[in-house]
Amino acid sequence: MKYSALRWWIVALLFLAAILNYVDKNALALLAPTIQKDLGISDQGYAHIQNAFQIAYTIALLASGPLVDRFGPRICLTFFVSWWSLANAFTAFARSAFSLGSFRFLLGLGEAGNWAASLKSVTEWFPPKERGFAIGIYTAGTPIGMTVGPLLIILLADVFGWRSAFIVTGLIGLVWLVPWLLLYRQNSASAITEDGQQSLSASAGETVAVESSWTWFRALASVEVWCLMIGRMLSDPVWFFYQNWYPKYLASDRGLAQADIKIVSVIFLAAGIGSLAGGWIAGRLINARRSPKQARVLVMVVCALFMPLSPLVASASSTTLSLTFASLIVFMHLAWLTNITALLVDTVPMAAQGKVFSIVATGSSLGAIAMNYGVARMLVSGSYAQWFWIAAWLHVAVIPFIWLVFYRKGKLRPATNSST
Repeated sequence: MKYSALRWWIVALLFLAAILNYVDKNALALLAPTIQKDLGISDQGYAHIQNAFQIAYTIALLASGPLVDRFGPRICLTFFVSWWSLANAFTAFARSAFSLGSFRFLLGLGEAGNWAASLKSVTEWFPPKERGFAIGIYTAGTPIGMTVGPLLIILLADVFGWRSAFIVTGLIGLVWLVPWLLLYRQNSASAITEDGQQSLSASAGETVAVESSWTWFRALASVEVWCLMIGRMLSDPVWFFYQNWYPKYLASDRGLAQADIKIVSVIFLAAGIGSLAGGWIAGRLINARRSPKQARVLVMVVCALFMPLSPLVASASSTTLSLTFASLIVFMHLAWLTNITALLVDTVPMAAQGKVFSIVATGSSLGAIAMNYGVARMLVSGSYAQWFWIAAWLHVAVIPFIWLVFYRKGKLRPATNSST
């Protein structure tokens, strides 16, 4: 198969891996009311279980990035998908809050590496001008997984019981390994050579500096890395809330039955479209002679301006209207997420992208842990309203830092093959 066609098969498999990653991760949130009742788990216990996953995820983020840099995406993603698929299947055997939390901890250890491996794969297989769109494609697998997940998981739970949902989705991940191992054989050097000079050069008008892989000290001393990490720490809790808690909100505050919670797939479909739109719009701005970093920051600013609508999700007079506002919020967040991820590719040399991604994504995971505990405490008073007001301003708070570091200052440390 020629490189030009094979690379799109690779990104298609990354898209499917992202779907599986989020189907497995969010099965618990979708079935939470049923599982909590069956196993006798409180909302505080549920928060502890979600954070067992998130703590493991944070630990694995720091380890997985350097592993991807060392061994490459083919080997690492094979290991990661195998691990998390088996951990997800074993969740079916949980009999208590402790065993459920233990299996979710194992799931978190496996799932974290998916994103560093996907980012590295795109850098290896795609020329600079196409990387933003390729990142948008596999990032769209996140919300698409959450779109199809409710339909599949709730159907399985209704017909065969909630335990079957974990077994079936875990086995699907093992099937994914077959095409991945068959197709991902060509190394980055030969792929770039076959694509020609375009893969070796930056876009017109850009200055590119050759730079070796960053050490941990070099990465942690970078203002850009800290800006991206804090940006993810503040903004990603909004997205994690819609994954972990919004289905529960629909059940508790909007009165939806377990079978009706599948309507939540609507907001995740909107998020998938937002992911693609964010990459596409940034690409159009780049073609209009904006620098890649400036184009991405402009898209992020527009997205942030919509976030103050967040309280309307809770105050809407109907479930349909609540879903409409929620869909708009997650659409904007995924467009934001695609571009803040691409800023990392714009900034960091390819040999260090896994390592730096692990640092940045750790910020995201810490933000999710804080959100889970915060929301659980808010529910002691019986209301989600406080959270929606907090979520209204998190993206807005990030914009001044992103603007100063990436828009005003331009490319502080550009990297070979990492331009767009």
